[in-house]
Amino acid sequence: MTHARGTQMTTLAAIQMVSTADLDENLHAAARLIADARSAGAEIVSLPEYFCMMGRTDADRLRIGELAADGPVQQFLADAAATHGIWLIGGTVPIRTGDGRRVRNASCVYGPDGALVARYDKIHLFAFDDGTESYDEATVLEPGTALVSVHLNSVRVGLSVCYDLRFPELYRTLNREVGEPPLDLICAPSAFTWATGRTHWELLLRARAVENQCYVIAAAQGGTHADGRRTWGHSMIVDPWGEVLSCVDDGEGFVLARLDPARIVAVRAQLPALAHRRL
Repeated sequence: MTHARGTQMTTLAAIQMVSTADLDENLHAAARLIADARSAGAEIVSLPEYFCMMGRTDADRLRIGELAADGPVQQFLADAAATHGIWLIGGTVPIRTGDGRRVRNASCVYGPDGALVARYDKIHLFAFDDGTESYDEATVLEPGTALVSVHLNSVRVGLSVCYDLRFPELYRTLNREVGEPPLDLICAPSAFTWATGRTHWELLLRARAVENQCYVIAAAQGGTHADGRRTWGHSMIVDPWGEVLSCVDDGEGFVLARLDPARIVAVRAQLPALAHRRL
């Protein structure tokens, strides 16, 4: 099956942060990095998971939880997108649930006019225990239930967050949506731990790119945070052949790469794996 698609290249930017327990400090850092990425030519910018706060305890996420479409973090994202005239994928924001006892880890996308164009709530919640460090997101997070893709001009983006990367069926399902072209870009804002990231991070990102023959943008947390947690970093952009186009190791920064529709078409033509699917 073929689909009409754009031919213009789009510049992507994945922002890496070492977010703290101070909301205002994180918003100022994000504002500076977004401005720098835009000055470098970025048209689609992604922030990392928990960009607004990497707190000392899980309860911090509840404390800064916002109502849907209402709150200082969401307003910050809308204003940043409009100020710079970009598509902004706002990492994740804690959005309150009905009972107030948990929050959704929501990835909100804003257009160049500052309008909210999509929201994806993280479906798969991370749990890990190696005897030294342990995490269980389900203690404060409520899982989302809906898959979400969004068209940013001619670029069809599949939204996901961090741990979702380990579940390839999420992206396969998005690629089967009736009436939609295959994904051009997978977005996975993340805060991978150092323990899992050093072995699995790049492997998973490249695998998702190869399987879906599309670009992957992965903005990450990369450093040591207020609670002592160490995140892996290595924010990167991967092309449809699985090649890493750009990567930043540790600390603050951002990576840039061009999404080339002709590259997607060429990869799918020379190895038509998507067309060969039988399951």
